Amino acid sequence: MGKSRVLVVLVENKPGVLNRVASLFRRRGYNIESLTVGHTETTELSRMTIVVNVAKTSADQVEQNLYKLVNVLKVDDVTENAAVTRDLALVKVQVAPETRSDIMQIVNIFRAKVVDIAPDSMIVEVTGSEAKVDSMVELLRPIGILELVRTGLVAMERGVGSLGRVNQSGNNGHRSVPV
Repeated sequence: MGKSRVLVVLVENKPGVLNRVASLFRRRGYNIESLTVGHTETTELSRMTIVVNVAKTSADQVEQNLYKLVNVLKVDDVTENAAVTRDLALVKVQVAPETRSDIMQIVNIFRAKVVDIAPDSMIVEVTGSEAKVDSMVELLRPIGILELVRTGLVAMERGVGSLGRVNQSGNNGHRSVPV
């Protein structure tokens, strides 16, 4: 199988859009590694970042099929582009008096932050590349992870270009979107 591809999809902010996009991936037999959806600078639009394990040619097919969905306005495969990608994790760690300083050292090394402290646990927030989050999680695992949640990858291309600036000349022949 191929490597992970990062697709950024601009969609109309309407009910059912997420279900239609997820159904497309299900029908094609692709496993979504992560999927994040959020508001954009425009209330009428939402932005999806989808990480899927497919070959480059399959990613092109997925992109073409996404464009067939009525609420999809723009699709970019940013896997090989200059992009900023981030993942966020909240990690609840078991704390004992003898491990508290070790946890704090790990937090400081990874420029993470403690967002909650209880007598027997601590919640740590870490943001960064997937590799950074993975590394911190692996260092905390022997101490005792009680709970872990991750947002999934979000991505944005560098520079002045904007996925939200869809127009007749820059949208691969698809509808234009006022923003």
